[in-house]
Amino acid sequence: MNMPDSLRISIDQLQVGLYVHLDLKWFEHPFAFSHFKIKNEEQLKTIRGLGLATVRYDPALSDAPPLPAGAPPSAPEPEEAAARPPTAAPEPSAELLAKRAMMARIKAQRDDAARIEHAFVNTAKAIRDIEKNLFSRPADSLRQANELITGIVDSILAAPELAIHVMGDKMGGEEVYYHSLNVTMLAMMIARDIKLPQEVAGPLAMGALMHDVGHKNIPDKILNKLDPLSHAEKNLYEMHSQYGADIGERLGLSAVSNAVIRDHHETFDGAGYPRGLKGEAIGVLARIVSIANFYDELCNPMNIAAALTPHEALSMMFAKLRGKFDPKLLQVFIRCLGVYPPGTIVQLSNGVMGMVATVNTLKPMKPIVAIYDASVPRDEAILVDMERESDLNIVKAIRPAQVPREIYHYLSPRKRVSYYFDAGAAGAAPP
Repeated sequence: MNMPDSLRISIDQLQVGLYVHLDLKWFEHPFAFSHFKIKNEEQLKTIRGLGLATVRYDPALSDAPPLPAGAPPSAPEPEEAAARPPTAAPEPSAELLAKRAMMARIKAQRDDAARIEHAFVNTAKAIRDIEKNLFSRPADSLRQANELITGIVDSILAAPELAIHVMGDKMGGEEVYYHSLNVTMLAMMIARDIKLPQEVAGPLAMGALMHDVGHKNIPDKILNKLDPLSHAEKNLYEMHSQYGADIGERLGLSAVSNAVIRDHHETFDGAGYPRGLKGEAIGVLARIVSIANFYDELCNPMNIAAALTPHEALSMMFAKLRGKFDPKLLQVFIRCLGVYPPGTIVQLSNGVMGMVATVNTLKPMKPIVAIYDASVPRDEAILVDMERESDLNIVKAIRPAQVPREIYHYLSPRKRVSYYFDAGAAGAAPP
């Protein structure tokens, strides 16, 4: 794929300050990217050793013009060359060493992703079993739910750093349980940031996990309807919050968890349901779950064609719907996810497109980005840690509709956006 406005020059015309594009596959050169600005003589020497006769450069992004055609590259004086002792083998260039280290990091990141996906699938399966047996074996289901919640709360609250990973679609057919899992994880992210005590975080997580349990009393034809609900259908659907609290009470859930289940659709402006509570009349835990639930429903609506990207969902909540949420908790939520949440397609300052794959909640502006490169198989996509690339930054988020089809499918084939948190090797991931 040619860069726009690029010109082809002889390899001998290269000099420091030129922005060049190497027409090689990613694994055929030692640099992190296939196009970049030449910073020093070492990079110049490395490029000249790649066997290319010509190179493309971008005048608009360059700090210097090419050398005149036919100008010889700088070389050591004959006396200096003769004085040099022969060497058995050249030392690997700084670029090659950096590339090797980058490839090792990518392998480690990919291994981490596989481990986290495994934990995500197992957690979704556990939620399936809990919901399936909730009425037939309530005691067993609640014990299993408590074990799951304890594992999530302990690992997330105790971890020194928390990384949010966006999940793919190959998740074992447990999609129906992803919403409960997403809402629980996102609520715990907020709880961790505001330093919620562990004895409060547990009931919060249980309320988040069970927040839609009242759906069991709503007909499937209403739950699965893609067209707008009629007035009567809407009224019946909105009963799920109270139905859920009633079910929670029968099952013996705590009053704190039941309040979350009942009030998770209440909004800060008083326009929510079932009771139309306003502001701080809504419990703080329900306010947390309200934000997590609303965000996930924007990203993963019943009609998937209406789905917003994570970046769009956050932008809408902040710019247009801000009055519906506790302003301080909304700020915490946005700070943790970052301006570019996991799953957002972005353009980098070097023109490359990528998808935000992982965000560290302590450094949300420095995510790990999966890079589009047609010469690299999708399963082996380059992962760039923005914290390590000091000369690189995210320029903007891009709507999927504005991304060329082949790039979109390479970066983001998933229909739904799901998140899972890695509390690090020291944190005990839920089984």
